[in-house]
Amino acid sequence: MFRSVFTKYISVFMMIIIISFVIQITIISTLIGTYSDSSKKMSLSNAAETFADYVGESVASARYQSLENYTKNYRLTLNNMLYMLLEYSKDISIIVTDNAGTVLFATGPDVPSIPGDYGNEYSGTIVISETIMSSVSLDGYSFISEDDEGIFSRVSHVYGKPLYINGVYSGAVFACSSDTDMDVLLESLINTSIMSSLWIMLAALIAVYFISDRIISPLKNMSIAAKSFAAGKFDIRVPVTGHDEVSELAVAFNNMANSLSNLEEMRSSFLANVSHDLRTPMTTISGFIDSILSGAIPPEKHNYYLNIISEEVKRLSRLVNSLLDITRIQAGVRKFTHVNFDICELACQIIISMENRLEAKKLNVEFLPAKDEIIVNADRDAIYQILYNICDNAVKFSREEGLYKVTIAIQNKKAVIGVYNEGEGIPAEDLPYVFDRFYKSDKSRGLDKTGTGLGLYIAKTIVEAHGETIKVSSEQGKFCKFEFTLELAQNK
Repeated sequence: MFRSVFTKYISVFMMIIIISFVIQITIISTLIGTYSDSSKKMSLSNAAETFADYVGESVASARYQSLENYTKNYRLTLNNMLYMLLEYSKDISIIVTDNAGTVLFATGPDVPSIPGDYGNEYSGTIVISETIMSSVSLDGYSFISEDDEGIFSRVSHVYGKPLYINGVYSGAVFACSSDTDMDVLLESLINTSIMSSLWIMLAALIAVYFISDRIISPLKNMSIAAKSFAAGKFDIRVPVTGHDEVSELAVAFNNMANSLSNLEEMRSSFLANVSHDLRTPMTTISGFIDSILSGAIPPEKHNYYLNIISEEVKRLSRLVNSLLDITRIQAGVRKFTHVNFDICELACQIIISMENRLEAKKLNVEFLPAKDEIIVNADRDAIYQILYNICDNAVKFSREEGLYKVTIAIQNKKAVIGVYNEGEGIPAEDLPYVFDRFYKSDKSRGLDKTGTGLGLYIAKTIVEAHGETIKVSSEQGKFCKFEFTLELAQNK
């Protein structure tokens, strides 16, 4: 039921709204109830005290010297007085009793159980309990009645006040009021809150639906695309709309798809190249060895063909070493030992080692160091591997009698090593992928018959492991230049 993001989002949102309204109604009801209780107690207390004082003074000044006679003969006066007293509190009822608890006078909406009208005599048939009367005689007494006294028809707030005549405790006056108005108010409040909650939830549901659809649709498209990627299809892209975080995620997802597509293309190209590089020398080696063993090749030719076999074995060794290098770098096994050494001397050694190839192409060689000695701090063997690979590529792709230049400059406290050659160069569309694994710009293998497309990837990985940078610039048909930086030794 809650597997979809949409369902979870809607459920949580609705739950928050419902809980919020329940808390709101509870707080408002509590505040209203507390205020109503306080206000009602004050009103009842004032009514009971005022009426008790009036009755006490009236009885004391009348010719009837008993409370019972006074209530019988002055009921109309009491009613008029009560009407004026309670003009703005129509829900208050008044009960007058003698000191034994016998009801002598009662009027109001909460005492319908007393028979007759204001002129009736009650003949002591209705009596308030001795417990309540004792409490009232000591001081004012407030309580909640649930009709257990046989007087009130509904649950009521009651306040009792002792009645004194000429300083003598002669009875009590009770003021009472039911909770009917409060119940109506709370019911109206709850109904209004429920209706407003329903409308708000409906509006929220509509808003959440569109917002969720805006968020979830790209995620669904990404899920479909991811399943397509798992099946080996990398041509699906997620539509991008807007500029929010989801749109940024969609853009990142599409970029990842492009990278995967390019990686798959390079992987296929790499497998084709590696397969060719493995098959060709192995076929050559196998063919020549079989011919030598069978006697098809005369003894005087053995050395010639053994040399060819040796070159093919070295070619296989280079390929295997490159693959092992990548594996060690990716596994973090290869460690770099930083030492101080002269990068100018290292570059000279590499150039001298390529002397025969440079002369074979009649290249114009220039070696331009900023100083005779530039000491850097790095792994010497790793830097030799990088620089040799870059110089080897420069020779391989140079045109005959072209310029071949190695420069070593100092910029921003870094040694900048550059290798420049004039030749085919690298097409502009291939430049972003030069340092990718398995990538070979010379897809026809017309110029590079021995490369595997791993050298520059290894070079970049080693340079970045040193915390440095490597870059390439080229113009197709004119030149190509590789540059990388190394940290200068601290004591130089």
